[in-house]
Amino acid sequence: MKKSNYLILMFLFATITLSAQEISEHAIGLRLGDSDGFGAEISYQNATSQNNRLEFDLGWRDSRKFSAFKLAGLYQWVRPIEGGFNWYYGVGGGVGSVDFDGAFDDDDDGGVFIFAAGDIGIEYNFDIPLLLSMDFRPEIGVAGYNGFSDNFDFDIGLGIRYQF
Repeated sequence: MKKSNYLILMFLFATITLSAQEISEHAIGLRLGDSDGFGAEISYQNATSQNNRLEFDLGWRDSRKFSAFKLAGLYQWVRPIEGGFNWYYGVGGGVGSVDFDGAFDDDDDGGVFIFAAGDIGIEYNFDIPLLLSMDFRPEIGVAGYNGFSDNFDFDIGLGIRYQF
């Protein structure tokens, strides 16, 4: 067997070995974030396989200019780093509603919206059933009230979840 074939086999074995760390079947907690206004989300994660999970977040945002709530759903791939650290990435979307507090000149009252989202983050899995995470979730408007589809938002969040 050629040297390059050995290297390929070693790389595949290392990749499979690194992916062997399991994630908890369920986790529930809070995700605190900031995207044009501080907000909190009730967050639930459900493992679909050894290295994949679904995340559902129901949250609200509030600022001087608007108040909003949204429901997001994401499919995530979880990859171990070292020790209790993992990194993850995912895709998904959601639905929400926003009410502007007269802060804009175009008399836009807000309304219902639909968005697509990506997700990338890092988490630490403690020996106790506690999971801390920090993630970045870019969101883009797909449909909704007048002018929403041009909306692009950067959502950064800190998560704390109990695993069971």
